[in-house]
Amino acid sequence: MPKSQFTDAYSAFLEVLVAARKDAGFTQVELAEALGKPQNWISNVERGVRRLDVIEFVTLARALGVDPKDLFARVLKKLPKSIEI
Repeated sequence: MPKSQFTDAYSAFLEVLVAARKDAGFTQVELAEALGKPQNWISNVERGVRRLDVIEFVTLARALGVDPKDLFARVLKKLPKSIEI
């Protein structure tokens, strides 16, 4: 049976992304405009409907004014100790 993308680990990742956007003072619409994407693209990412690749993660972090390494460090802190893939 295929694994769901809605694992505890991926949920933790999404929580960090949403918190980073809100901490930076962006709405979904504002972040989408900064990235040249429609608002539903941000919504789909934040709901886990659309997964980010590493280049998109870096671009999103930079659009928020956050160092991608710092954002990734937040993700690592939030992840559960044991992760199934």
